[in-house]
Amino acid sequence: MRRRASRRIRVGWVTVGGDAPVRVQSMTTTRTADAQATLAQIRSLAGVGCEIVRVAVPHEEDAAALGAIAGASPIPVVADIHFRWRFALDALEAGVHGLRLNPGTIGDRRRVAVIAREAKARGVPIRIGVNAGSLDPELLRRYGAPTPEALVESALRECAALEEHGFTDLKVSVKAADVQACLEAYRALAAACAYPLHLGVTEAGPPPQGVVKSAVALGTLLLEGIGDTIRVSLTAPPEEEVVVGWEILKAVGLRRRGVEIVACPSCGRAEVDVFALTRAVQERAHELPEGIKVAVMGCPVNGPGEARGAHVGIAAGRRQGVLFVGGRAVGRFREEELVDALVEAARSVRPDGKEGA
Repeated sequence: MRRRASRRIRVGWVTVGGDAPVRVQSMTTTRTADAQATLAQIRSLAGVGCEIVRVAVPHEEDAAALGAIAGASPIPVVADIHFRWRFALDALEAGVHGLRLNPGTIGDRRRVAVIAREAKARGVPIRIGVNAGSLDPELLRRYGAPTPEALVESALRECAALEEHGFTDLKVSVKAADVQACLEAYRALAAACAYPLHLGVTEAGPPPQGVVKSAVALGTLLLEGIGDTIRVSLTAPPEEEVVVGWEILKAVGLRRRGVEIVACPSCGRAEVDVFALTRAVQERAHELPEGIKVAVMGCPVNGPGEARGAHVGIAAGRRQGVLFVGGRAVGRFREEELVDALVEAARSVRPDGKEGA
């Protein structure tokens, strides 16, 4: 796909926008004041592929913990600031790598100017985050509802409040819980500015609802070339958000992480236990090379074709199956031998399809 041209910014050591990869973000659920618990969760998030993490800063003790967190985090830390403008200055002094704030909630233009000046001096970007659930009352009265047009106007207004102080190191989001509203808002925002965009469906809900809504909205926008970072907002542990985010990026062909498993849903034609074979491959995925595609197929109808199209694959028949490597059939194995044979063969395959370590 042809990605929308956006400005390039840097969040700590991670590039965003321009020709940088679409980044996966999440947010901690710990009390930020508990620096050790927060760092433990950040490390867990980084372990499943999170590239930028946001932490809430609603209280003074949270702001006081930012130095310890930002200094030890394996991924860039963004401080989430609302209303308390001094917390933004505290966060910058603590060495955070990004701020998430809306000038409209800070109020006084002089305070906004101070934040803009200090952030610019430190090379710290700011994300403007407009949500349908917290839209400016004046815009709500004028539009009658948090419409896509209202979201975009709010976002551009917030950007202008920083631009007037010479600050343009921005990333922007316009989130709604409704998929169609998200699509319309992000499309309009993409056309109205060149800032990198952070995609998300706010309050998407628990799995599977939240997963489906996020996949539909984010996947559609990404396929249209819109989006520079994503967060899947689930009512679930944040690690799940990251895993789903990567799956969305893999599904639209933008990035790969881990192993992609193509597996049939099984049906009355299958004469092996496809569910058990697939679970066994999943359990041993950590033994497989990063970025490869594996097929686990249960019958001879679609099985050989899918198996040939993967780096390694199984096309099963009656309590046995054929192993394919690089598109070629290399052997036939009993059902109980298939997973071992697949894992062994996969160890010598690179993501480019060539054999060899």
